[in-house]
Amino acid sequence: FADLVLETWDLQCERNGREHRTAEMGCQQLVVRRGQPFTITLHFSGRGYEEGVDKLAFNVETGPCPVETSGTRSHFAVTDFPEESGWSAVVQQQDGGSLSISLCSPPNARVGRYSLTLETSTGYQGTSCHIGDFILLFNAWHPEDTVFLRDEDERCEYVLSQQGLIYQGTRDYITSTPWNFGQFEDDILSICLKLLDTNPKFLRDQNRDCSRRNDPVYIGRVVSAMVNCNDEDWGVLAGRWDNHYEDGMSPMAWIGSVDILKRWKKFGCQPVKYGQCWVFAAVACTVMRCLGIPSRVVTNYNSAHDTNGNLVIDRYLNETGQEDRRSRDMIWNFHCWVESWMARPDLAPGYDGWQALDPTPQEKSEGVFCCGPAPVRAIKEGDLQLKYDIPFIFAEVNADVVYWVVQHDGSQKKSTHSSVVGKNISTKSVGRDSREDITHTYKYPEGSEKEREVFAKAEHKKSSLREEDEGLHLKIKLSEGANNGCDFNVFAVINNNTDTDRVCRLMLCARTAGYNGTVGPQCGMKDLLNVTLAPRAEKSVPLCILYEKYGESLTQDNLIKVVALLTEYQTGDVVVAIRDVYIQNPEIKIRILGEPMQKRKLVAEISLVNPLAVPLNNCMFVVEGAGLTDGQRIKELEEPVEPKAEAKFRLDFVPHQAGLRKLMVDFESDKLTGVKGYRNVIIAPQPK
Repeated sequence: FADLVLETWDLQCERNGREHRTAEMGCQQLVVRRGQPFTITLHFSGRGYEEGVDKLAFNVETGPCPVETSGTRSHFAVTDFPEESGWSAVVQQQDGGSLSISLCSPPNARVGRYSLTLETSTGYQGTSCHIGDFILLFNAWHPEDTVFLRDEDERCEYVLSQQGLIYQGTRDYITSTPWNFGQFEDDILSICLKLLDTNPKFLRDQNRDCSRRNDPVYIGRVVSAMVNCNDEDWGVLAGRWDNHYEDGMSPMAWIGSVDILKRWKKFGCQPVKYGQCWVFAAVACTVMRCLGIPSRVVTNYNSAHDTNGNLVIDRYLNETGQEDRRSRDMIWNFHCWVESWMARPDLAPGYDGWQALDPTPQEKSEGVFCCGPAPVRAIKEGDLQLKYDIPFIFAEVNADVVYWVVQHDGSQKKSTHSSVVGKNISTKSVGRDSREDITHTYKYPEGSEKEREVFAKAEHKKSSLREEDEGLHLKIKLSEGANNGCDFNVFAVINNNTDTDRVCRLMLCARTAGYNGTVGPQCGMKDLLNVTLAPRAEKSVPLCILYEKYGESLTQDNLIKVVALLTEYQTGDVVVAIRDVYIQNPEIKIRILGEPMQKRKLVAEISLVNPLAVPLNNCMFVVEGAGLTDGQRIKELEEPVEPKAEAKFRLDFVPHQAGLRKLMVDFESDKLTGVKGYRNVIIAPQPK
């Protein structure tokens, strides 16, 4: 027999991409999911393949030092039926000189970029030919993959959806901001693989790191560390919270991860400036979805940052309600992290499912700024000793806050108030633009027997009261929405739940604030020395907050913290109430003109009205949307936008993907920043 000569071959990128749900990553490269077969075609010249005469085998290799024992190299012959435990190759069909072969990786294969080599031999003669590279991802569709997720709608949302909503604002006024995850956009997959190859564990021991890339727990931990740059580790984002972002991008300005990841690569893996918690979480979510691990961004309202691990957050207020900065323990208005879905074979049974991963640099874990994966189930059950970092997240959702009022003689008085931490834990619903409340997955109902058991197990003694146990109850209410540029009222509402008259002093103070609990200058204050409450009576005291007072010092988080202190003269008891008021930005209006169809021009008309009494200068719209705009589109307005006038422009774009898409807009100016809007657009497929 003459030698078998390979003339050409076809990796069938497009067909395999469709079957493996990776088609949106483009058909320039072969991207497949582990445990699922993919087909390649070989064309031989001269004569076709003859079974029994010719031997065909493949080599797959990943990483810089591939070895069989580490699972990073495999040699396997073409056989009649698929191999269950390892790589396999089976002849599918033969047509003259062309041969279709189905290749399949085991469902626990290492993920990453592989090279594929074909070895042919006839008798004693053999040749080998490198026929290309492919990328292998985790497979949430395969029952034996550790990231297997049963529900198809959930797989679509948590692996395939390139856009989502992230919840912000305050516990009493939850807002959502659109985010372009863009995990299938050009170049993002190669950037995610580069991120794995720049992580310190890889640089220390390449063979060991690559051999552990079959484990989503390991990958999650690496990603959580690499999204922040706090370890001098070439991380993606630098965090900053002080409202000084001039030498970079303000964290509020981003509307997607694509821009951030591309900047990181373009500038030689230097950290991109700047991120805050939702930016860190969203970028980590993009990387995890890109690699095939189901992931979502979650928001915890009134999130405790317990630095000394005693599950108590001590805050000190002076008699005017101003915080004495004596404690590193903080209450963040909200805090975002990521949940990723995976089995935990490294733990006892019962901890599979959602795992919390927190890439925001707060505390070190095993010497590195990363956090998780922590099974959400273990957080709920108070199993603090399990891996990884459960005590820190348990505190974020369960810590107790104690407010100490420091009197002018220096003595401290412990105040009473109802429990506040870990409220309305939120994530985007599956397949809809609404909020799903997942608080029940993190904690048992407040005051329940189960909650007491968990706290006993975690050695957590709760001192805050239920509202009905307070003699004097104090609450801060808001009459209507607080709009940027307008004055508005807040009310201190006091209830006397006792049968006797009470005489009190009421201090009300408002300050601009950042979402991580820091406060700025005062923008409203009232001190009433003589408030008398009849038995079982309610009293409401207004405080007017003026735009001329808050406008200059409002941070980009758009928050005002209102503190009320009620001191009862007879007993000296102090009741504290705190409320964060979210100042609403104007709405961005988006109109779509024309019939939305793939590869056909569309026009978006985008506008916003200036709500302030002063002109807006240096106005800029930034627009993006996976599958719609082909990267970011930026429009700078030449003229200032006068008070009550409309900023408006038209954008032409050609959608290149069909299906439901989000067009996202960010507006920036000197006085109004980080204004967000989005519009859902259903793009019809191109007629065949």
